[in-house]
Amino acid sequence: MKIVQSILVALVMSAAAVFSPPAAAAGELKLWNWFEYMPQQLLDKFSAEHDVKVTLDTYDSNETLLAKLKSGVRGYDVAVPGDYMVAILIQEGFLEKINANRLPNFRHVDPKWVDVSFDPGREYSVPYQWGSTAFSVDTSVYGGDIDTLAILFDPPPQLRGKINMLRDVNDVLNAGLRYLGHPRCNSNRAQLAELNNLLVGAKKHWLSFNSDGAKEVLVSGDAAAGMIWNGFGMKARAERASLKYAYPREGYTAWMDNLVVLKGAPNLENAKLFLNFMMAPENAAVLTNFAKYSAGVKGVEPYLEAELSAANELNPPTGAPAGEFVPSCPPEVVRLYDRIWTNLLK
Repeated sequence: MKIVQSILVALVMSAAAVFSPPAAAAGELKLWNWFEYMPQQLLDKFSAEHDVKVTLDTYDSNETLLAKLKSGVRGYDVAVPGDYMVAILIQEGFLEKINANRLPNFRHVDPKWVDVSFDPGREYSVPYQWGSTAFSVDTSVYGGDIDTLAILFDPPPQLRGKINMLRDVNDVLNAGLRYLGHPRCNSNRAQLAELNNLLVGAKKHWLSFNSDGAKEVLVSGDAAAGMIWNGFGMKARAERASLKYAYPREGYTAWMDNLVVLKGAPNLENAKLFLNFMMAPENAAVLTNFAKYSAGVKGVEPYLEAELSAANELNPPTGAPAGEFVPSCPPEVVRLYDRIWTNLLK
């Protein structure tokens, strides 16, 4: 009988270890995120609930995050990489395997975002926000068809010299490959030479390469068209009503950003608490209302602002193509892309 009781006690304790919330711990949390991507009210709420001081620093691209980690930057607890970058960070050994799928609020994650290719079963990451990357056009400057990548690579006279491109190698090169009808993660030298020629030829029509100012340059009118993420596109339209987000028929990128815990996180338990906190539907909704992207958890609808349900930027029109998730590319492809990108930025 004592043996049976011991076994039962052991099973109960084991279950508690798996399903109980992360341990509460006062102290600090150092968050590394994209710019303009986290409302202060969520950080304040987390700090108040858990007696944790949150420090937020920002970066402007997945590649910047990776480069800084490779250069030896440490001391951060949580970062927000995109889908393909999660796979790279796992491979490079930069993430803690926290069994994220065992966090209590993981039950709220939308099933379609659980068994993802970049982190099967979600052992390292949880959803943050997801959306698309295309471009917006000022329809008061150009009133023609905008649902084509020709806007960027063979623009009409009204837009020439007034186009901002994201300062992101993958977004720009993948858009060019789609326009040419070539595959992504492409190592075909002839097709990449064609891509290089396309980009160099189109550059004379571009005003700038700017990611963190992608919204502002459109709102100010300095640019009449520009690559942009859909949430930023919605924010830009709120300030300049003539802007319209495009769904190019040649295709566009879909993406999901994710919360991860960095290897050697100095505040590991607080990092787990934060991931769990952000999966609560009411908190995910606050983020969506602020950032204007889509949540990766269920149950947010009662908390969302009404305008999101009708926004063009979050609701592709009937007949628009679905966004394409581009996987992480092999090292050979990354090197070839870097050469094209470096040449383009000269």
